[in-house]
Amino acid sequence: MIINPIIPIWVMAIICVFLLVLKRKGKGNFIRQILIVILLFVINIRIMIPGDDVPTMMPKVDVLFVVDNTISMLAEDYNGHGKRMDAVKNDCKYITEQFPGAFFSVVTFGDSVQRMIPYTVDANMAVETIGLLHGQPRYHAQGTSLNDVMGSMEQMLNDDRENFKILFFISDGEVVNSEALKSYQELNKYVDGGAVLGYGTEKGGPMKPIDYLEDELEAEYLTYYDNNYDEQMALSKIDEGNLKSIASDFGINYVHMTSQSEIDDTIKNLQAEVNKLEITTDMESKEGYADIYYLFVIPLLVLLVVDFVYNKKKI
Repeated sequence: MIINPIIPIWVMAIICVFLLVLKRKGKGNFIRQILIVILLFVINIRIMIPGDDVPTMMPKVDVLFVVDNTISMLAEDYNGHGKRMDAVKNDCKYITEQFPGAFFSVVTFGDSVQRMIPYTVDANMAVETIGLLHGQPRYHAQGTSLNDVMGSMEQMLNDDRENFKILFFISDGEVVNSEALKSYQELNKYVDGGAVLGYGTEKGGPMKPIDYLEDELEAEYLTYYDNNYDEQMALSKIDEGNLKSIASDFGINYVHMTSQSEIDDTIKNLQAEVNKLEITTDMESKEGYADIYYLFVIPLLVLLVVDFVYNKKKI
């Protein structure tokens, strides 16, 4: 079960509280008022349940998020002292909202490469999956490589799905091992559009990795000892050279993310391409989510009619 609110839940909650504050006289009237408000709230959150043969208007679009989940993505230098990963989570949510009906998949890389979810029309699942990312544990980081993820990317892009492929490669571009960046050009043929999104600054920012069973409040900033054995604060700095190289290999834009609006032009261009695609209604037996809000509309209408008749008689 998932929810897909018609208007933001917090807005609807305020409306419902306001309607309840306007308490009506009479026990029966107030009970009906409460039931009406509850039904309005439930209808608004738009509960959807898994089902087959769900009629869905689907543009043939796949959106693949490839997300850097290394310690460096915890650096606190986004738009001041914000954490890079927090910005990534917000930006990915924003991107999913711009491509309704598309299929989304998430691949992450750090110590290992993980295909977190296969392509799914459930945008909330993609957002929630990215929302769970919190970088590598301090004592398990083995050094960052931008090469290991290539194999999984090729598997996700080169499949039997003849869909318009959009790639969002998300990283700070920093490599802390001795491995040279390989070319992504062999994967270029599988990508129809997208962007490489770069996070971080040249000045860099400190990182506070969270280890297993450790609370975020207990985490400490990452440090190292210099040649004089003095403890220094470790800083992660963006490597735009690597990121621009990857973007060039794919033939897509490189965007240095300093605010969410930085991605708007790229999204508009992609949306223009998507709008040219043929939209199909798929009625085959496939996994999907069906709306059930209409089941709550019937009792709501009954209550409204009863309320109208009752109060009309009193006039």
